[in-house]
Amino acid sequence: MSELPNGWTKACIGDLADLNPKQAFDDETVAGFVPMSHAPTSFRDKLRFDERPWGEIKKAYTNFKDGDVIFAKVTPCFENGKAAFVEGLPNGVGAGSSEFFVLRPSCDGVSAKYLLALVKSYDFLLGGAENMTGAVGLRRVPKQFVERYLVPVPPAAEQTRIAAKLDELLAQVDTLKARIDGIPELLKRFRQSVLAAAVSGRLTEEWRAKNGAKIEVEGSAAETSEEFAWPMVRLGDVALDFSYGSSAKSQRAGDIPVLRMGNIQGGRLVWDDLVFSSNPEELKKYSLQVGDVLFNRTNSPELVGKTATYKGEQPAIYAGYLIRVRCSEHLISDFLNYCLNSPQGKDYCWQVKTDGVSQSNINAKKLADFRFGLPSTEEQTEIVRCVDQLFSFAERLEARISDARIRIDRLTQSILAKALRGDLVPQDPNDEPADLLLDRIKAQRAAAPKNKRGRRSTTED
Repeated sequence: MSELPNGWTKACIGDLADLNPKQAFDDETVAGFVPMSHAPTSFRDKLRFDERPWGEIKKAYTNFKDGDVIFAKVTPCFENGKAAFVEGLPNGVGAGSSEFFVLRPSCDGVSAKYLLALVKSYDFLLGGAENMTGAVGLRRVPKQFVERYLVPVPPAAEQTRIAAKLDELLAQVDTLKARIDGIPELLKRFRQSVLAAAVSGRLTEEWRAKNGAKIEVEGSAAETSEEFAWPMVRLGDVALDFSYGSSAKSQRAGDIPVLRMGNIQGGRLVWDDLVFSSNPEELKKYSLQVGDVLFNRTNSPELVGKTATYKGEQPAIYAGYLIRVRCSEHLISDFLNYCLNSPQGKDYCWQVKTDGVSQSNINAKKLADFRFGLPSTEEQTEIVRCVDQLFSFAERLEARISDARIRIDRLTQSILAKALRGDLVPQDPNDEPADLLLDRIKAQRAAAPKNKRGRRSTTED
């Protein structure tokens, strides 16, 4: 910052706050214990704590009390912005992870919420990350960096106005975040609703009204849907083959990718984290054809039965935890994939799975017994087209959501930057200048007995 607003000055954080001050209470006093996992990353989120007697937590941990600011000093928690204004502790006192720094305002003229804005700002987080010391995985921000970090200091009254405005604006940001964060679950439910409509016939009601419903499956089809003229079929009767994949150990490099259960995500194949095979016999025996449906036969109870269609993206074979289903001329592979991923298909998998200690299994015989309504191939094609269209809409919306999240994150830092350069609230010429505030802090510290100044930490920095 080249120019400061009127009444502002610059100072080190150590000039405004005591770092890791000591405190003492009766051992039986109920206090709040805050492990690092309880520290929020959002500016306005509250600090969570467990209640413990002070005697259990006072020695090995960083001490703090209501009105302090705490923030992580160890990677990656520091970079993630784990920090909070401390309030609501039992009896107003607490202790937490030794990897916290504690800032206690040196006088009433220093706003703790303003200090929180300083340590949450992009420049502070970047500077701290660049100055970390220690071994890889155990890197920490040095105490000296925090104490000597130069910051803009508004008058005390303006600090209070800035803190109030930050609460107001960042509450609006939090509301936006909450709404954005709720959309993925809505889209998940939307996709399931689309699939439910697809396999029940509701999705193509208008199409059937115009084109009629044709039945192509051979045999008597004694069991049919009452609402639609779809025969209820057994998968084993309309599929040509059910084959287990390769049990050979794959390699990180080789000629052909080996698709595994992790490559099935959201009803589609994802081509990352691949392993490979160069064994000619394996490649011949387990080679996939366009339209093959891969079914995840072994996984955790909630994931067993994941399914995707192989589109011929690149030559590939498949691993032993997958079953390859090859469809007959009466069954379109994408329609089968949508049936198995629908609520109806998921419910069937849940009912027939065999549970082990940590994994569930659905064998080929049970998969072949899956029963579903089978429309004509023309209607299957129309169903697949409609589902693909609606899913594409959901994907475009997800991309916009991702962009919106990035913009919201940047908005928080933009608001903090405006606060720290004096653009968030108007200046008042009647405010006491910040340099007089610093003079008062210096005088108070000089007058305080050394053993009561509380500038030393009770833990290692």
